[in-house]
Amino acid sequence: MNSKQRVQAAIARKPVDKVPLGFFAVDYDTVERVLGRPTYVRNKIAIQIALWEGRREEVAESLKADTVEFYRKIDCADLLLPKEALLLPPKDYVPDPPKKIAPDKWEDRRGCIYQAVELTNEIQCIFDPMAGKRQFRAEDFEGFPEVHPPDPSVFEAFDYLQEQLGRDRYIASPSGGITGGGVVAMESLGGIEQGLFLYASQPEVIAAFNRRTAAVQDALDQYYIRGECPGVIIEEDTAGTRAPLISPKMFRELVFPFFRQRVQHIKRFVPQVILHNCGQNMPLMEMFIEAGVACYQSLQTTAGMEIGLLKERFGDRLCFWGGMPVETLITGTPDDVRRDVRTALRRGAPGGGFIFGPSHSVAKGTKYENFMTMLDEFVELRDKV
Repeated sequence: MNSKQRVQAAIARKPVDKVPLGFFAVDYDTVERVLGRPTYVRNKIAIQIALWEGRREEVAESLKADTVEFYRKIDCADLLLPKEALLLPPKDYVPDPPKKIAPDKWEDRRGCIYQAVELTNEIQCIFDPMAGKRQFRAEDFEGFPEVHPPDPSVFEAFDYLQEQLGRDRYIASPSGGITGGGVVAMESLGGIEQGLFLYASQPEVIAAFNRRTAAVQDALDQYYIRGECPGVIIEEDTAGTRAPLISPKMFRELVFPFFRQRVQHIKRFVPQVILHNCGQNMPLMEMFIEAGVACYQSLQTTAGMEIGLLKERFGDRLCFWGGMPVETLITGTPDDVRRDVRTALRRGAPGGGFIFGPSHSVAKGTKYENFMTMLDEFVELRDKV
C-alpha cells in the first residue's frame, strides 16, 4: 500500500498494512527546525503582515516550496491537509492594509483593532465597534446571493502540493464550507455570545441563516473541491471542553438538516468526508455519523474524547484520527511522548479504522525533541499493533 491507499482503507475501516499517520497542521517553528531555514508555512502573523504589504508572491513561493520539502522530509506522514498550503489572495489583489497604531496593533477603516498574539501565532481582532450591536432578522437571509467562481490563483499553493505529492499521499481538499452551528458560524452572527443568544431567543433567524449559508456553500463546492483529491476536510468547533455549545435537541432541529445537506453535497464530488471538530462532542457523534461523516479528527483527550472510548462506542461506523495529546508535545518529556504514542496505538489501532496523529495542530511551542520522539516511536510501532 502507498500512503493514499493506506488512508483510504483506514477511513473505510478496511485492513491496512500499517497504521497511517496524519497531521492536521504543523506550525512554523517546527517546520523551520525540520527545514533549517525561516518559512511562511503556518506563520500566520508573518503571512498576514506580508499580504498587507503586497508581498503575495513571496508568501506563495514559500508555501509551495517549503510545504513540499517539509513533507518529503517527514515521509512517514500519509495524510496531509491544506492547512500549510492555504488559500491565497488572487494574484491581482490590491491590499487594503490597516493603519499601524502600535508595534503589534493595527486599526482598519471600520475601526476594528487587531493585535498580534505571539503565543497563539495569530493576529486577532480585539475590538470591533459593531460587536453585539447588529440586530438580525430572518428576512435578512432571504433570497440567494450571486456566487462567483474564485480566481484560480487562490488555489496556487494547494494545487502545487497536490501536483507534487498527491499521487502517493492522501491530500484532503477544501470545500465550499460547512454549516455546523459552531464557533465559525457564530462569528458571522456577531460572535459566540450573540450567536448563542440568537439560538435561544430567535431560532427562526438561525434557521434562515443556516439555510442560506448551506445553499451558498453548495454552490461553491464545484470550485473549491479540487480534482483528484480522494476526500474533503470540513472544520467546525461545536463544543467546549465539557459539552456542546448548544443542546443536542437544538442541534438536531436547527443545524443538523443543513449539516447533513452539506456532507451529502460534498460526497457528490468525493467519497470520503473528514470532520475536524474540537471539544466534548459525544452527544453529537450519532448525528455526525448519520450525516455521512467518514472520519472524525481532533480527539481532544482533555475534553473526554479518548480514542479507546470513541472506538468502543462508534468504531463500527466511523474512523478516528488523533490520539496523541498535543499538550504532551508542548509540555511533556520524551518519555511522556513515548508513553502516549504507545497508549494511542494500543487503544486505537485494534480493529482498524484509526489514523494516528496529534489531537490538533503541532502548535507553536511544541518541543522539537518531542516532535521527533513522537515520529520515532510511531515508526517503530506502527506495523506491530
